[in-house]
Amino acid sequence: MSIAEPQFDELYREVILDHYRKPRNAGSLGSPTHFAEGANPVCGDEIQLDVSIEGDVICEMAFRGQGCSISQSSASMMTERICGGTIADAHRIMQLFEALLLESAEPDPALGDLEALQGVAKFPVRVKCALLSWKVLKEALENTNTEPIAPQGG
Repeated sequence: MSIAEPQFDELYREVILDHYRKPRNAGSLGSPTHFAEGANPVCGDEIQLDVSIEGDVICEMAFRGQGCSISQSSASMMTERICGGTIADAHRIMQLFEALLLESAEPDPALGDLEALQGVAKFPVRVKCALLSWKVLKEALENTNTEPIAPQGG
């Protein structure tokens, strides 16, 4: 371990808090093509996710929810990283992020800000918080509806 590790911990903490305090893509979409929601009943985290897909490109994403800083910042980072990419890209980033948290894999540069959540792997109970929005994204992408759906309340 390098002497600079505490500096990285502080930087990561700041990235997480920034996404928690000023979440990116928070809210709802007027006419999402895909929707899913999920909750972690153990800690009370909740996420609702709207996704608009054209062809195989994720054009827009928005999330609503409540919960701890880990769950909400992970959702913010996820939407920021995934939006604008293809569905295949989303699945690849999802695999990299899950490997980071569940297998203590080395961070991949493709993760961007999501790398800040690597420390969560040390706290198994918090891993579910970080992965909740990703579980919801996976469910939304499995929704094969290609017509806009009515936005969900919340």
